[in-house]
Amino acid sequence: MLTTRIIPKLEVKNENLIKGIHLEGLRIVGKPEKAALRYANDGADELIFIDLVASLYQRQNWINIVRRTAEKIFIPLTVGGGIRSVEDAKTFMRAGADKVAINTGIIKQPKLVTAIAKKFGSQAMVASLEVQKKIDGNYEVYCDSGRTPTGKEPITWAKKVAGLGAGEILLTFIHQDGTYQGYDLELLEQMAKQIKIPIIASGGAGEIDNMIKAVQSGADGLAIASLLHFKKSTVKQIKHKLHQKGVNIRV
Repeated sequence: MLTTRIIPKLEVKNENLIKGIHLEGLRIVGKPEKAALRYANDGADELIFIDLVASLYQRQNWINIVRRTAEKIFIPLTVGGGIRSVEDAKTFMRAGADKVAINTGIIKQPKLVTAIAKKFGSQAMVASLEVQKKIDGNYEVYCDSGRTPTGKEPITWAKKVAGLGAGEILLTFIHQDGTYQGYDLELLEQMAKQIKIPIIASGGAGEIDNMIKAVQSGADGLAIASLLHFKKSTVKQIKHKLHQKGVNIRV
């Protein structure tokens, strides 16, 4: 039985750690480097860093944040935001990232999945899917930090990127993000049944029971943001509760 990973997700804008609801209404909640170190020391299995601005003129500041963080932590670091080429991926790998998470870049250029997987290994290529549940109950993949609908159905797209060489899916539920109301178990379970690469569930982490159900539904990792950033819980507390409930976790 694989160990479930607990993965703090840190969204960054202009050198600040920020958080919103449904990927909107962003507010500053701290500094990314400090938070990353705190979560790593508290037992996080990995970290995810996402640059929500991803603008070229701020790129060097972002690279420096990644580099300084990677020098201080000793767990895998995934970096996303504005990665649109193998050269972009290489820049962040050199700065200390272990994986890159890409959404918009691979929607516009699907072959980028294969190119990065060939260059760095499939384990380094994380396909980021930001998904919105529509009024009719169907789901759609969005890009540009959840602002732009793509017309893509999530499971079909997940199968496509897995076939192109992605080693992992970061599945973000926009409609649950920041609500503490739980991951979308329906979509998670459907996707897990149809693809063979690991899935990290993201968006909505709240009650422990929902986290357990997410693992039972096929999540290999649980990305957590608001619950940690607003100090409603800690990595250690979450892992302890999951372990007590029988989830295979590194404590």
